[in-house]
Amino acid sequence: MTATTGGQRGHQARAVPPGPPRRSAPALFVKLASDRLALMGAAADQYGDAVKISMGPKTLYFFNHPDHAKHVLADNSGNYHKGIGLVQAKRALGDGLLTSEGDLWRKQRKMIQPAFQAKRIAAQAGVVAEEAAALVDRLRALAGTGPVNVTDELTALTLGVLGRTLLDADLGAFSGVGHAFEAVQDQAMFEMVSLGAVPMWVPLPKQLRFRQARKELQHVVDRLVAERRARPGDWGDDVLSKLIVSTAEEDDPKVGRQRMTDELITLLLAGHETTASTLGWTFYLLDRHPEVAERLREEAVEVLGDRLPAYEDLHRLRYTSMVIEEAMRLYPPVWILTRQALADDEVGGYHVPAGSDVLVCPYTLHRHPAFWNEPEKFDPERFNPDVQTGRPRYAYIPFGAGPRFCVGNNLGMMEAAFVTAMVARDLRLRAAPGYQAVPEPMLSLRMKGGLPMSVTAIG
Repeated sequence: MTATTGGQRGHQARAVPPGPPRRSAPALFVKLASDRLALMGAAADQYGDAVKISMGPKTLYFFNHPDHAKHVLADNSGNYHKGIGLVQAKRALGDGLLTSEGDLWRKQRKMIQPAFQAKRIAAQAGVVAEEAAALVDRLRALAGTGPVNVTDELTALTLGVLGRTLLDADLGAFSGVGHAFEAVQDQAMFEMVSLGAVPMWVPLPKQLRFRQARKELQHVVDRLVAERRARPGDWGDDVLSKLIVSTAEEDDPKVGRQRMTDELITLLLAGHETTASTLGWTFYLLDRHPEVAERLREEAVEVLGDRLPAYEDLHRLRYTSMVIEEAMRLYPPVWILTRQALADDEVGGYHVPAGSDVLVCPYTLHRHPAFWNEPEKFDPERFNPDVQTGRPRYAYIPFGAGPRFCVGNNLGMMEAAFVTAMVARDLRLRAAPGYQAVPEPMLSLRMKGGLPMSVTAIG
């Protein structure tokens, strides 16, 4: 852990980022609770790439330049732990991979990493394709029945994929598990926005739903573990088997059980929610851009014919990947990355004191006009691999960056590509008349109220 030049200047003057005056704090708190994306966008538009935001006892340093993101998330990542929001979210999520730090995080990452190795992901392509085909069949059966909440169907899909690929288990056997995860995510975001100021025992409806959801998810975890232990000769290289072995090493069985719950809930919540969000935004954007949808369908027909996709098809589904990447630019699955400085640092020429909360926002970074021409426009050609853009690497960070780079990015991209191609080939999804998607920045950037779409079978 080292501090850069800014922490070594002694009594020299230190540059401080511009920002709103302290008297703006009440209005900023309201904006934080009601429209977080607008808050970040307005800060970047008004004050530039580095902003100091004072909110009561908290001072936030918001950095919105690729070089800033590279420094905080990668080059000097050892000086930054998880920051505002995720610290408070521990009360909802526990010490899973998303919120843990130090030796525990390294142990968790080392344990889970083999499950996401390229060879193992390639071997899971058939499972992902089967789940995608099941989604297409479910949607086809709903054709002509009126608007379908596609978000629910995508949640079922992504939970099915994660259950089979990472746990060697059928999560579809547990009714309501998707809604339980939603309640946990809602509570985690409430903890982030309220900075953990509301005791968990206060019987707010949100907190009551969360407590019930945790009980339901604990039941799911206990059943999964019991069923796996009942067949000891049939263990594989899946995460559930590895977790059972890892948590059994804890001296206190209660600690081991809690670790098992925290890690599984975090893994499944973060894993399924981000991919479902990406797919939802992709289908919404395709509906609004029929020329892109038609080109996507043509590629799917040419590459896949009438068969299921295979791992080898990924490099041939070029335009499909471009569409997904552009959807993640506009609506990144993780919209905010928070850190806390352990020692003094300097970012972009500005002093960051030890203990400061630092924010990097992919949502605003992906719309930075200096790096993206017509940033609000949906244009998959931005990601044409044959076109050299000269764009900085850290102008686009949908999966984060540095040591905390999303471990499941390859699985998520394969799932998104297979599902997008198969749905485009076999179905036509249309948003309900007058529907306008509203981003809801939770742990992922989901759509408020879901995505109602009508389904028409093609051919």
